[in-house]
Amino acid sequence: MIGAVFGQTEGLFGPELDLRELQKTGRIGRIEIDLHSKNDRTTGSITIPTSLDRVSTALIAASVESINRVGPCSAKVTLEKIEDIREARRKIIIDRAKEILHKWNIESMPSVDEVYKEISDTMKVGKVEKYGPEDLPAGPGLMEAKEIIVVEGRADVINLMRCGIFNTVALEGAKVPDSIKKITKERPSTALLDGDRGGDLILKELMQVTNVKFVGRAPRGKEIEECNCKEIAEALENKLPIAEAAGISKPAPAPKKIVVPERVKVEVPDTIIQAAKALVDTLEAVLLNEKLELIERLPVSQLAEKLSQMKGVDTVVFDGIITQRIVDIAADKNIKRIVASRISEAVKPALNVELMTFQDVIPLA
Repeated sequence: MIGAVFGQTEGLFGPELDLRELQKTGRIGRIEIDLHSKNDRTTGSITIPTSLDRVSTALIAASVESINRVGPCSAKVTLEKIEDIREARRKIIIDRAKEILHKWNIESMPSVDEVYKEISDTMKVGKVEKYGPEDLPAGPGLMEAKEIIVVEGRADVINLMRCGIFNTVALEGAKVPDSIKKITKERPSTALLDGDRGGDLILKELMQVTNVKFVGRAPRGKEIEECNCKEIAEALENKLPIAEAAGISKPAPAPKKIVVPERVKVEVPDTIIQAAKALVDTLEAVLLNEKLELIERLPVSQLAEKLSQMKGVDTVVFDGIITQRIVDIAADKNIKRIVASRISEAVKPALNVELMTFQDVIPLA
């Protein structure tokens, strides 16, 4: 049976689909044949594992179906099925993933009591604490906070705590306590003040005796203790540097003087000077050999392509910009000198190529 499988399919579609060659390269696996004989009649199955594409697999299946003899006996082969093992494997993986996700959801799903407790804890405002020798009203997160918010009174601290802001401390009066002076020097601080005349006065006092960096204000005519959480969030988001909030503008810094280094003049033979003068506003290039004799004159648009193809070029003079591509080609072709109207700022010079502009070159003395 194996002989019939290999023999009657051999050469049908060339070596690319020959079963023996495909087995050697591992694209066809071990062919398994299961036969059963009964009453002078033999039946069975042929299993051929393959890693070929769909078209090649279909051709192999059709080739095996064409077998009509096994030894001296007539035979008939019928395709039962083509099974994509990867599809079956994907199904197993997907089913297992569903099982993992279901188990994960059950294990990680909090109970109703846990959810209720978490929400209830969030709604708790907490207790106003005291800070410093003056027993200033402060939020419970003041001591651990990297940045602090200075407000005017105890009611402001409570209102900010309702909005989930706990790094607060209150002045409790128009005079700034020493504890406030000290903490604003130790940590970055923002003053959140009422939008009235009292807030204006406290802002002036804070500027004189503290190191508060930023200032946020309640809407004009409104106090922080009256603001809702959205208004408080907007006041903090729109905070200004304290000097700007007080209307003090810093003088603009003097513009820096840009010093452009003067390019060094380079002495070159008069042939190059004359070529440069002749090329101004022409968008053309000339190629010179080692003796500075003209090899070719051409448009700048063709320069890079021409240089890659030519040999014996010593100097290139052209009305255009020296780009990195031109420099790389010149370095590869051992071109010693390039003279152009301008050099791109992005160019990295090559060690074996001298780059100059028309303004850089002067005649030999």
